[in-house]
Formats: sequence, structure tokens, C-alpha cells
Amino acid sequence: MTTHLVTGASGQLGQLTIAHLATLVDPASIIALVRSDEAAARFAAQGIQTRRGDYKDSASLAAAFAGVDRVLLISSSEMENRVAQHQAAIDAAKAAGVAFLAYTSVLRAPENPMILARDHAATEAHLRASGLPHTLLRNGWYIENYLGSAAQALASGQLFGAAGTGRIAAAARDDYALAAAHVLRGGHDGAVLELAGDDSFTMADLASALTDLAGKPIAFVNLPEAALAQGLVQAGLPEPMATILADADARSGDGAVFDQSRILSRLIGRPTTPWRSLVAKALAPQQA
Repeated sequence: MTTHLVTGASGQLGQLTIAHLATLVDPASIIALVRSDEAAARFAAQGIQTRRGDYKDSASLAAAFAGVDRVLLISSSEMENRVAQHQAAIDAAKAAGVAFLAYTSVLRAPENPMILARDHAATEAHLRASGLPHTLLRNGWYIENYLGSAAQALASGQLFGAAGTGRIAAAARDDYALAAAHVLRGGHDGAVLELAGDDSFTMADLASALTDLAGKPIAFVNLPEAALAQGLVQAGLPEPMATILADADARSGDGAVFDQSRILSRLIGRPTTPWRSLVAKALAPQQA
């Protein structure tokens, strides 16, 4: 039986991917890579086997990947040293004889101007150099990235950003998870998949949708990148993270997260989740 291991399994994307994968392959073939007893217990309750592994512990990865056929490497959520973490995972997978590895990257990673894309581009380069058969899941933006600012906008009447009139082809996290499950099952080996939502929106479009939801005007306020970063710091974010997020928002205005290929919807076999419906669903409790 072909075995399928998902790293970062206790994260939001990892949990969704495993849930979808369990409908596509024998659940007994799925292995969730976890770091805590709590996470292991949650998967055990679902009949999913687990192994312990940490991107920072090469020995744990070597043991976790032993005897595994196919791996989904979900990118680390840590901003510092994550290229080294990804490289350690790739090297451990190759040494363990893993037959295939899929990696969650970002849209057009080698050319994407976002600061965030640099780590992904470096990881992709290492993966290519490793000779390990692989597929690149170049995920676009999550609709969920905007829910926090949408909630704030409902309260204040203003939606802040630095994306100008740039179009954003975001998709639901669940859409990307389903795509990852299909790729891990097999049939897309060797592909470079640029994944994004079928529909796109501008921040003004999002503000208009929020206006309809709230029944009161919500205005999009376009800020200079530096001003947005300063506002994020004032809101409590560490300066390095604020810089990265403000850069990502500004680069969104330049088309960094816009794509019209519709590869994602073809891969998952259905249209991607409409962004308006997900925003409405997420914010409904606040409107009750």
C-alpha cells in the first residue's frame, strides 16, 4: 500500500488536506506528522496514524520519513530560518528513499516580487537540485487572509490596505487543501501548478461587499506601504512581520497574487469557493 505523509498536519491547511485525502485514499495509508501529544490524539481519534517530526530536528525527520512513499511538505509558518527547515525536510525525504514530494509554494515564486516569495523560490531551487521527483503547489492568497481586516472594517467603517486597484485572485484554504490531497494521491507528478481563485477582487470590491453586509458604508483607504507597516506595528505586530505583510499587500497591487489560469478549479473538479460567500459566512456571527 502506498503511504502518504503530510507535514504540518496539525495546522489549518494540514488538517483540511488530511480530511480530503481520507476521502481519496485508504485512511490507513495516511500519516500525519505532528509535534505534540495533543495533535497525535486528535488524529488517532480519526483513525489516522501519526509520527513525530520537527523541521528543526533532522533526526526526527529521518525517522518520520522512513518507509514513506509520498510526502506533502507544507511550508513552515516561521519566518526566520524556514529555508533551512525546508531544506532539512527535503534532504531527509531523499535520504529516506521517499518517491515523491509535493511542496506548498507561492504563485510564480521565482519571479514574484514579494519578500515572502524569496524563501519559496530558494526552497524550490533546493528541491530541483535534490533530484527528488516533485510537484510544486504554487498557492495564491487565501480569502481567509482578509477576514481579520474585514472584521475590523465592520467596526470602524474603514478598510485599510496598500494594494490600490490591484486584483487579487484569492481562494479558500479548503480549496488549496483539496488540491494538495489530489496531488498527494497521484496523477500530477512533475507539475508546476499555479493555483488561484476563479474570481478576483480589488480591495474596493471587498469594501463594497462589506458595505452590503454591514448595511453601512465601508470605505477602502489606500495607504502608502510604509504607513501600512507603521499601522501594523501600532496594532501590535513585530516590525519584521509588519514589513513583510505591508510589502505583500503593496505587491498585491502590482498583480503578485493575480492569476486567471483556473488550474485550481480544474484540479479540484469544481469552481473555487466564491470569495463573497466565504466573507459573508465568516462575518455572519458579527451581524447577528
